[in-house]
Amino acid sequence: MNEDAKKLIVHFYRSHAGTEPVRDWLRRLTVEDRQVLGRDLRLVELGWPVGMPLCRLLGGGLWELRSGLSGNRIVRVLFCAAQGRMVLLHGFIKKTQKTPQSELELARARQKEVCS
Repeated sequence: MNEDAKKLIVHFYRSHAGTEPVRDWLRRLTVEDRQVLGRDLRLVELGWPVGMPLCRLLGGGLWELRSGLSGNRIVRVLFCAAQGRMVLLHGFIKKTQKTPQSELELARARQKEVCS
């Protein structure tokens, strides 16, 4: 893929300890699930800004990538976008209709570290 054609380049949040929790989470998913997320991330990279149904602004510069996986599972990747970068802050499989506050708080704390 031509990097020059991308409007955003995916970066993984890196903790102060050097870990990349979203990358680690992705690696624990099945190959099929990673392919779905990879396709959706590529759509955002190439077509930014992207709105519903793929992306939704949560406020304060925090976005969610909305993907559906096999078995009627719903996955979310929370990210911020700035200066040509899409920083993946947190990823999880939704178990309820509403995004749990703890998931949002974690993403917002990471966002303050990298996107402010």
